[in-house]
Amino acid sequence: MEGWLVWLIAAVVAAVGEMLTLGFFLAPFALGASGALVVDLAGGGTVVALAVFAAVTATSFLALRPVARRHLRQPPSARTGVAALVGRTATVIDQVTDDAGTVRLEGEVWTARPYEEGEVLDPGARVHVVEIRGATALVSA
Repeated sequence: MEGWLVWLIAAVVAAVGEMLTLGFFLAPFALGASGALVVDLAGGGTVVALAVFAAVTATSFLALRPVARRHLRQPPSARTGVAALVGRTATVIDQVTDDAGTVRLEGEVWTARPYEEGEVLDPGARVHVVEIRGATALVSA
């Protein structure tokens, strides 16, 4: 099999894998394989293509991964949907036990369970939303 074809397959597999995982881990490998593909097509040889692959991959990790990590860790004010509710304060409406209960969160009534197993939260108590699982808020005093 031709060397350029191996680099093309590697680049496509890494790019598709990146699209499926969204963790910005495979993208640098896809860029490195693309660089090696260009070098191999230009007649640079296997050793030069491997060196370009390593250099482009390492440079991509060093330059782009911190930017991607910063975007993945958005501050709570920039979050939307249920992710924006984590860290908010809610008021217990019906007693919250391991079986369930309800809280008023951002003007809406949510099913709630305590974050710590066995904790009981009485009506009127102010609680913090630790996590949202499906349509249930996990809360803690």
